[in-house]
Amino acid sequence: MSDDSHPASISTCIWFNDQAEAAARLYCSLFDDSRITEIHFRNGDPAAGCFTVAFTLMGQKYWGLNGGPMFALSPAVSITVNVDTQAEVDRLWSALLEGGGEESRCGWLKDRFGLSWQIIPRALPRLLKADSSGRVMQAMMGMVKLDIAALETAFKG
Repeated sequence: MSDDSHPASISTCIWFNDQAEAAARLYCSLFDDSRITEIHFRNGDPAAGCFTVAFTLMGQKYWGLNGGPMFALSPAVSITVNVDTQAEVDRLWSALLEGGGEESRCGWLKDRFGLSWQIIPRALPRLLKADSSGRVMQAMMGMVKLDIAALETAFKG
């Protein structure tokens, strides 16, 4: 329960082996209104390395935890980013894959830290909803990185 001086808040904690700070720095570099807000060092000693890092991405709060190899990230949890243009899809896709990420399908990828992302053009839900023939869904299912022009072409038939 919260009072007015301590309002409740929610954030997502992402468990990393040992790269939480590097991941947070990359993610914050990719999105407007994003920043690292706190870094907690092991035993309060910067030389001992980061234990947790608090950051926001486009106003959404996250924590990165260097918890060791006990748990691994999986595609069961992903961050979805809705974008307006193909240039935004391409920029984020390339940046998140850089350094060892892996492409999946239908707009999904895994970055070099193991975190799964969905890079979704805002046109997709509109096209899927309006397309009673299923052409857009069929086109999307055959894509790795989503292509707005190809989705629009599929919609038009």
